[in-house]
Amino acid sequence: MKILMFGWEFPPFISGGLGTACDGLTRGLAGKGVDIDFVVPRMPGSQEYGHVRLVTAFSRGFDESETEDLLAHRRIHAVDTFLTPYLTETSYREILTGTIESLKGTGAGEAVETPYGPDLFSEVMRLKVIAGPIASDSACDVIHVHDWMTIPAGMAARDARGRPLVVHIHSLESDRSALRLNERIYAIERLGMMEADHVIAVSHYTERKIIEQYGIPPGKITVVHNAVSREEAPASRRVKKDKSKKYVLFLGRITSQKGPEYFLKAARLVYERDPSVHFVIAGTGDLVHAMEEETVRLGMENHVHFAGFVSGNDVEKTYVMSDLYVMPSVSEPFGIAALEALTYDVPVIVSSQSGVREVIGCCPRVDYWDIEKMATVMLEILGDENRRKEIVSACQDEMKDLTWKIAADKIVGIYDTLAGES
Repeated sequence: MKILMFGWEFPPFISGGLGTACDGLTRGLAGKGVDIDFVVPRMPGSQEYGHVRLVTAFSRGFDESETEDLLAHRRIHAVDTFLTPYLTETSYREILTGTIESLKGTGAGEAVETPYGPDLFSEVMRLKVIAGPIASDSACDVIHVHDWMTIPAGMAARDARGRPLVVHIHSLESDRSALRLNERIYAIERLGMMEADHVIAVSHYTERKIIEQYGIPPGKITVVHNAVSREEAPASRRVKKDKSKKYVLFLGRITSQKGPEYFLKAARLVYERDPSVHFVIAGTGDLVHAMEEETVRLGMENHVHFAGFVSGNDVEKTYVMSDLYVMPSVSEPFGIAALEALTYDVPVIVSSQSGVREVIGCCPRVDYWDIEKMATVMLEILGDENRRKEIVSACQDEMKDLTWKIAADKIVGIYDTLAGES
């Protein structure tokens, strides 16, 4: 079985959970004997990962001037801030540039080329144009795409190769931009799922949205939960913790979807009752400056620490130093960071509006808007070491059956059915 897969990011060049999920999923599929060509828009050359062949779309030997000529017949309008998959255009570009600089160890003043290009939507269209030739050169059995950014490419590849198309939904436009839905992105999502031979949702929470908001028939959708590997938390990497202080962690994109404002409001209530508690906000996004200003307004500047975008070993250290992880998302299709926290023996509180609660039922859950309850549960857990251990132990027991191998089994079943039908 050979799969042509289109994604938007892949480790080490990631800005969110999508890259982490694609890495775990492809490892699981490779373990089942699936041969994968994973296409990303732009990276510093093709790379071999052992379990997947990573292909840079615009370094395949095709003449880029041809793609530019084709795109010249399309009129691409200015992109607003809700057109990106994770952040605003500016924030997204800054994160990627900073990540590449960190990985390459470049010094100040050196030019750094980001892997994806300055304009996300133009890159989406460029990927669509080149997807047909890539698919024509492939002996794939199924085409598999992730989220709206690669749906146009997947449809072009399906047209060129005549193979079944699987659309994998990790996040919807209504999750990212509930108050200002971008109709253009919604239209791409809906068309892609209507045209797809099968749709994969990362949770039943997302499945319900796909049915209710996009009109996709339930029989066309399969839920495949994300997973996490215990190996992702090596015991050898530990940091010394200041036991006189307790740390509560928010790790995620600093956007309205993730609920950082509710985290801060709950943090203020916790601080009033226990001044020894400190709060770490790790991540970046379009609300960073607003949250920094809110921290000062609340008089919390000495107890709220903004860590910025963290990656690699810094992510592990951030988890390990924490006593509690809180995910107050307004709309969270899954929430893989909660599983990652648990692998580091960190108890979690998750939003009731999340998909991950379907697989870790033992952890406390709170409506994102209920800051009084959120603060109360934080204090209860922070003040009871046995309670923290109970949450971690119970959730880790639930996670034993949550592996990328099991996720891969479900997806291979979908592939086999589609390939047989085609």
